[in-house]
Amino acid sequence: MTLLDKTIDESKLETLRDLKRFAPLFLVIRTKSGAPKPFTFNRAQEYIHRRIEAQREATGRVRAVVLKGRQQGCSTYIQARFFHKVITGRGKKAFILTHDKEATKNLFTMANRFYDNLEPGLVPAPDTANAKELYFREFDSGYSVGTAGNKSVGRSQTIQLFHGSEVAFWQFAEDHAKGILQAISNEDGTEVILESTANGIGNYFHQRWRAAMSGSSEYQAIFVPWYWQTEYTANADGLTLDEDELNLMSLYSQDGLTKEHIAWRRVKIADLSKDYEAGLEQFKQEYPFSATEAFLNPIANTFINAKWVTRARKSQVDVQGNLVIGVDPAISDRDRTAIIRRKGRVAYDLQLLGNYNTMEICGYLKRIITQENPFRVYVDCIGIGAGIVDRMQEMGYQCVEGINVARSANDKEKFKNLRAELWSDMRDWLTQEMPVQIPDDDILHGDLCSLGFKHTSTGQLQIESKDDLRARGMPSCDSADALALTMSGGFYGTQQYIEPQKRIPGEEKMFS
Repeated sequence: MTLLDKTIDESKLETLRDLKRFAPLFLVIRTKSGAPKPFTFNRAQEYIHRRIEAQREATGRVRAVVLKGRQQGCSTYIQARFFHKVITGRGKKAFILTHDKEATKNLFTMANRFYDNLEPGLVPAPDTANAKELYFREFDSGYSVGTAGNKSVGRSQTIQLFHGSEVAFWQFAEDHAKGILQAISNEDGTEVILESTANGIGNYFHQRWRAAMSGSSEYQAIFVPWYWQTEYTANADGLTLDEDELNLMSLYSQDGLTKEHIAWRRVKIADLSKDYEAGLEQFKQEYPFSATEAFLNPIANTFINAKWVTRARKSQVDVQGNLVIGVDPAISDRDRTAIIRRKGRVAYDLQLLGNYNTMEICGYLKRIITQENPFRVYVDCIGIGAGIVDRMQEMGYQCVEGINVARSANDKEKFKNLRAELWSDMRDWLTQEMPVQIPDDDILHGDLCSLGFKHTSTGQLQIESKDDLRARGMPSCDSADALALTMSGGFYGTQQYIEPQKRIPGEEKMFS
């Protein structure tokens, strides 16, 4: 009897087809301690499986970018998934591309272990079995591996299932994107899963993640935090949490973070570097709490600290004040039109529009104004924004106001231009004593924390330009610029500017 035997009864067939039920019965893995055990999903694998299956059921295929911490079992899950598809279907060719030879060897060893521990007779002997390939002629299905150090690897193959492992560390990522990834069709049943820990910003993996997050690609973004691993714990008896750790507990304990995780985190930071700050930064990249934390900003002097953004994402605040809307328009392929609402201490409903022309943006704003009746709609009127403002006012929408962020600031002694002044107001808004609320959104988080700053020889604050941002390999901070525009009429959207509440003591040190 084989998995494709038509005489198998229906109840057993359902078990064989369902990976979650199949894995603990038929697949064997090696644990971190080296002991063999049946493969059952951990929390991270369960979550990835659920997200991927939902996409497959909705679209007929899988396209996913997975950002995770180290050794959370993502590769194990994908190997099991693809091996299962190869031996239970026909015409399935799986290809796994890793970042180095040792990883290639390890993943292929995992596939061989799956095969070697199958119930005898469940799968016929492979017709090809070597160091890089398993092929079953009866199924016309196979499983092969390669290393990203070779630019042309896998280029000539026809692939239905592709696993890109540690993509952030691929040596020739752009070449592989143009080569092997083009060998995968868009047919139903095909799957492409790109997974990695982070390795800085601006590289191919970071670009794919940003595109998935923004919805500008067919890929879904899946983030897995490190503290979902039960093994990432240590004895916490007598542990006294510092201010940073107490803040982490307040943010993530409802999602499973425990004092035992914090104890393990302390030990790991010390292991990573003798210098605490260096160890902490490396820990954030390899064991992130959030996607934004994983993609470390290479500049030290970010204008807005992630601490305040994280607090605002997790806060729940009563809505008050007039509705003001910020619009940062764009029609190029690389940027999107960003629209965000704000009422007093609550910013909400961020929208990112791709490939809208000027008139389409006007039509979109017209619908918003008709349905939501905002007090003001502030539009960046540099470039295409001027035409949008003119057209909206021509149609009678006097609530639309153009803001030229390049002009002189209201306080010329303190700020280089109006953009710097608005960003300073936005930072004051975020760091005021009374909490504020923003969308729980990784793109907005990243945009808010992306900009550097400096002071001119005359002491004026100057915020990093979008051109300089792109030169560092960072995407345009459209959503944050839109939120800054909502500060044009003050914190509460009235004609009279309302001063921010007193900042939390010690906050000023975050920006020194």
